[in-house]
Amino acid sequence: MSLSRAETLINKLISNKLTGEELSELLEGINSEKDQQKYSDALEIYFDYLLRQNQPNGHSKGENDST
Repeated sequence: MSLSRAETLINKLISNKLTGEELSELLEGINSEKDQQKYSDALEIYFDYLLRQNQPNGHSKGENDST
């Protein structure tokens, strides 16, 4: 499955590989009512990934917590 343009731009932003032109495109997309949902979805995917990476064995924080 190929990434959407919003996902590609978000990934480049996160990895610090965004060009000035791409940054302008990203900012335009974020400010566009028509495109905001695409950027919101791309960021949600990334943050969900980060949360999963920080939870050992895929458990939510507090699950099986003996403290």
